[in-house]
Amino acid sequence: MDLPTIWFLAVTVLWTGYLVLEGFDFGVGMLVRGLGRTEEDREVALGAIGPVWDGNEVWLITAVGAMFAAFPAWYAATFSGFYLPVLFVLLALIVRGVGLEYRHKREDAAWKARWDAAIGIGSLVPAFVWGLVLANLVRGLPTVAGPAGNGANTVVTAGLGDLFNGYAVLGGVVTTALFLLHGAVFLALKTDGPVRYRARRLAVRAVVPVLLLTVAFLTATLVLRDPSWTTPVAWASGLALALAGFALLLGREGWAFTATATAVGGLSVVLFGQLHPELLVSTTDPAQTLTVAGAASAPYTLTVMSWVAGVFLPLVLVYQSWSYWVFRKRLGGPRVDPAAVPAP
Repeated sequence: MDLPTIWFLAVTVLWTGYLVLEGFDFGVGMLVRGLGRTEEDREVALGAIGPVWDGNEVWLITAVGAMFAAFPAWYAATFSGFYLPVLFVLLALIVRGVGLEYRHKREDAAWKARWDAAIGIGSLVPAFVWGLVLANLVRGLPTVAGPAGNGANTVVTAGLGDLFNGYAVLGGVVTTALFLLHGAVFLALKTDGPVRYRARRLAVRAVVPVLLLTVAFLTATLVLRDPSWTTPVAWASGLALALAGFALLLGREGWAFTATATAVGGLSVVLFGQLHPELLVSTTDPAQTLTVAGAASAPYTLTVMSWVAGVFLPLVLVYQSWSYWVFRKRLGGPRVDPAAVPAP
């Protein structure tokens, strides 16, 4: 296996890790007002992600940094082609981060309600846009040759209308729905009291609709391009969602969270697997399609990156695993009879 392929796999792993870990953060952010009937409930819900949300965002920084260093042409074409959607994501992440830090600064209901709304919107926008972006990469985009007149200088010419095609919008809806379910299961796993029971009920009701949406999108993805080895991964992703529902009915929230994490990870693997060996497909000129081999950095650059990643990546993984272990217990809430908790 050559270095460009290894680094494509590394980028895939980093994006998959980001979507799995930040996915439940986004889900909790979107659900905080719906599941938190009281301020105490909302504090419990946000406290569940409080120790980990900023660490989860490191995966995005690392994934984008790896794209920039290993495949600069892909990075340039992708983020210039999706300039406005990515700008909205950055603004949403800023607003969300500020909201998570600032809602506690004043004991005022209106103040906290405004920041809760900001957290919800700041979680919804990236949840939808990342699905839209990844789906468009698989589907392909109109491009032209850059100033140098070769594929390494591919320029995306798609407008917003081109980006919001049916397949890509379905991708955005699916990632949003998956993250909502993933977040609800996380709250059922990490909290106690009313939030836990409302989250579990919501997750049980949401499993079937989310499963149908996910299967529809995965089927469209496999039909769109040569399914190759990604078909079993797609089946595993759908099966994991079904198993999540059974685990929730049995009260096994840890298994349910593992299943939803597998479903999100499987979706990411299918999308990147369908993309390979291309990185960005041109719908106007096949000569402008960016490939793993053609868009990669020089071998020396990839070699240096490999040594740096080999040293520091294990340290980061050990530290983040340790932080999850430290905060592994449920966040306490008032003990109540589950049957007495109103439905969400």
